[in-house]
Amino acid sequence: MAAKNDSSKDLREFLTTRQAKITPEQAGLPVYGGANRRVTGLRREEVALLAGISVEYYTRLERGSVGAVSDGVLDGLVHALQLDEAERDHLYRLIRTASTPSNRAPRHTPAKKRVRPVVQRILDQMPMPAYLRNGRFDILAANDLGRALYSPLYDQAAAHTPGQPPNSARFCFLDPRATEFFLDYDKAADDCVAFLRAAAGSDPYDKDLSDLVGELSTRSEDFRRRWAAHDVRYHRSGRKRLHHPLVGDLELDFEALDSLVTPGSASTSTPHLPTRPPRKR
Repeated sequence: MAAKNDSSKDLREFLTTRQAKITPEQAGLPVYGGANRRVTGLRREEVALLAGISVEYYTRLERGSVGAVSDGVLDGLVHALQLDEAERDHLYRLIRTASTPSNRAPRHTPAKKRVRPVVQRILDQMPMPAYLRNGRFDILAANDLGRALYSPLYDQAAAHTPGQPPNSARFCFLDPRATEFFLDYDKAADDCVAFLRAAAGSDPYDKDLSDLVGELSTRSEDFRRRWAAHDVRYHRSGRKRLHHPLVGDLELDFEALDSLVTPGSASTSTPHLPTRPPRKR
């Protein structure tokens, strides 16, 4: 029953945080109340108006009492809250989970992660740093350049979680070297939490992911604060600025590619690679 309550709570808090990000002016609504208006974002009534639904129905959605939600209602909420692709997908998943009886989707521990030998060979043949990860930010495999680039993560895993793969989120929030390694630390931390939020929405019954979030929430106030924002984001391409302990400052473009792994492994695994050689600054 806890899973059901968690999903309803996540849905309510996601909708609330999205409301707070949109002002009436941004939504094209007249502003009433002036200085007496007590909220900077949208009120519940304004969201319902923009979505084309009743206030009572929107209130039930906030409480997690969703039942069957039509595509028209979902599209209306996406429009009203001005959601991007990642936020839209996350909303759909939260509503689907909240409407699913908890006894139909028990928490599960993913099977042991196995990377097919051909995937490792592909990584090894890439002439740039490349690695394979899952939705919990575990690094499942890497080529030599990838291991060298992320050597601080491997060092942390060997020292603190021997026998487990390096984990970018654990390094980001639990290792004091992270603020030096990630030159744009705030962006890296925000992206990390937003990606984990998206992964949790995709599979809220993943016990390993829940355990990781619980560990980070317990040990890092910074993580708790960012997690409470309920931001979600896809991590598909962009630029990384890193300070390597041996090489110095590096600026890398990266692309995330979908990859196939053997059955029983994590469902979302992506190699990250620079689109051009690293540039030492």
